This record gives sequence, C-alpha cells and structure tokens, in this order.
Amino acid sequence: MINIPKEENRILNIVKAKHNLRTKSEAISLVVKEYGSALLEPELRPDYVKKLSKLRKEKGKEFKGIKELRQLIEG
Repeated sequence: MINIPKEENRILNIVKAKHNLRTKSEAISLVVKEYGSALLEPELRPDYVKKLSKLRKEKGKEFKGIKELRQLIEG
C-alpha cells in the first residue's frame, strides 16, 4: 500500500472518473504510462522536423564502396 497526499488523491479520482476506470490502481497506471511516454519518447521540435523533412528530400550520390567514396574525396 502507498500513501498518497490529499491533492494527488483528488487528481487520481478525477482521472479515474474521466476515463471510466474502476480503481485508483488503473488511474495510477494510466498516469504513469502517459508520463512515461512523454519522458521516454519526447516529441521532436517542429523546427527539427522541418529540417529533417528537407534533408530527406535532398538527393544524394550512391557509392559502390568505401574505395569509390575515398577516390571522390581525395581526387
């Protein structure tokens, strides 16, 4: 059993009611999952997404191997 302060308990009750959950354990699980996904998989900044999209559209040159790349670099 865990001790939950009054304010946090109130929040869990709101989450429980909002999502039609049966128990506070389900509410805690939902809150942890949402926090975890935000923590572990943060969204990319819009400016970075735009830059990445631009880079993907650029055409590149394919090389058969490292020797061919080295010849291009070294001349």
